Amino acid sequence: MQITHSPVADRYPSLPMRVGFDLSPTLPPHSAGITRAVESTLTALESRGELEIVRLLPAQGMTPRTFRAGHGKRVQDMDLAGIHSFTSAFAWRGPGKRVQTIHELPWRHGCQENADWSHRFWASLGTRWADKVITASSVVADDLGLPLAEDNGKLHVIPWGVDDTFCAEPPDNVIDEVLLGTYSLPERPLLLCLGAVRAKKNLASLLRGVATLVERKGPTVQVVVTGPDTHDLRTDLGLAQQLGLARFISTPGTIEAAHLPGLMRLAALVPVLSQSEGFALPVLEAHASGTATLTPVGSVQAQTAGAPGFHCDPADPESVADGIADALDQSESRREQLIAQAAPFTWERTAQGIEQVWKSLS
Repeated sequence: MQITHSPVADRYPSLPMRVGFDLSPTLPPHSAGITRAVESTLTALESRGELEIVRLLPAQGMTPRTFRAGHGKRVQDMDLAGIHSFTSAFAWRGPGKRVQTIHELPWRHGCQENADWSHRFWASLGTRWADKVITASSVVADDLGLPLAEDNGKLHVIPWGVDDTFCAEPPDNVIDEVLLGTYSLPERPLLLCLGAVRAKKNLASLLRGVATLVERKGPTVQVVVTGPDTHDLRTDLGLAQQLGLARFISTPGTIEAAHLPGLMRLAALVPVLSQSEGFALPVLEAHASGTATLTPVGSVQAQTAGAPGFHCDPADPESVADGIADALDQSESRREQLIAQAAPFTWERTAQGIEQVWKSLS
């Protein structure tokens, strides 16, 4: 096991609580979005210095379950108040407080990914055993049906934030358009579909909407699907072929993290039509970049996007096509609203919420 101690310990010798943070979600196979959220949250917590942070990482080759099983001993040996889990799973036995994070309940929305018995177990019985439960959106809170902290319950809704690197204007000496050549993208409106290589992301609904737009002789767009080659992606590329969209699809693979803000600024639209999400971080990142989003009506993504976002019914290709067309036509006029909508979502605020959770357990 690798253990790294926060540098704030030397600067703040009288910190009220010493908390272990399980950083397993920063390792594969967790999504890039979860990894960004965990790393950004920890950076903000360490910068604030209200808690003494002990970063806990499993040794190479150690399974998450085996790693969690050792948390009780770590609490004792390292004099921790408890363990903060950025996922729903945590150590079932041993001393110390347990804070659990529930990202989503996909089975409530007809999604099979992460809907196995293990995820269902932790979202039901796990919430009874945890001392506190955190989720990032009120939609997921409603799915859980637990009493909220303000009603003397254990469930806290703490929204995620957005990194400063996602901004409307590129830094000095940075030319975003260079990325078009880097990833062989055409100079036409880009629909940036981040990580849409999994069935959950519902790329098929976007493709049917684009096909409808083509039939209408609407604007010519390029669908850019980021992420590794997967069986689900190949299935959707087969659908694109059937719909006559092959030349309108780009699959640049995994995008370098440093290039993502620039691609967000270059995109005309970021569709997030997933069947289920816990918060939809790309929605905030797009808005902070001044880029419009398209989300399903009534979804977590739509809640994160707020009024400036564009919304549709993913099951209706006509509605998706309307959403794309409206976004291409109106996004520039909403640009300042998009940026303003994302502004309150900071990792500083996320860190503050987590600090309050732990202080309530002292």
